[in-house]
Amino acid sequence: MSNYRRAFIPGGTWFFTVNLLQRRGNNLLVSEIDLLRATVKNVRNHHPFQINAWVVLPEHLHCIWTLPPGDSDFSTRWRLIKSGFSRALPKTERRSEVRQAAGERGVWQRHYWEHAIRDDADYERHVDYVHMNPLKHGWVRRVSEWPYSIFHRYVEKDIYPMDWCGDGSISVAGDD
Repeated sequence: MSNYRRAFIPGGTWFFTVNLLQRRGNNLLVSEIDLLRATVKNVRNHHPFQINAWVVLPEHLHCIWTLPPGDSDFSTRWRLIKSGFSRALPKTERRSEVRQAAGERGVWQRHYWEHAIRDDADYERHVDYVHMNPLKHGWVRRVSEWPYSIFHRYVEKDIYPMDWCGDGSISVAGDD
């Protein structure tokens, strides 16, 4: 088994990618968006964190969080979000023998990608990446067309114009 090393930076800001186990042809996250939102809200009520950016695609999501000062426990938050969301769903997914033996659902990939944001430029690159992701994956022709993103809050705050990244002809670092 791999030994994953995670950096724990109290009060840190983090970029995350979290995937469903079955990605091909799966639209669970957008079809159950209200459940996902309620689950995140419940976890935030008990384990606060700031949401800096978030986009939910049919089978994966990207987000940037800032944890409270002195707190570095993003792992508990993700465990609670993933398990709370999964428990609320009917048990219809296929589960491997390994997952059955461990009492696990077959909804999420076990691991997720996290990256500690290093500086303002790194933060801006990752926020751009989050917001551009629906366009990158071909779900929309304009970033503003994707409803499951906080991009629109950035527009309201005059951080981005509504036509930001218009036709997808620009590239954002990290989309290789």
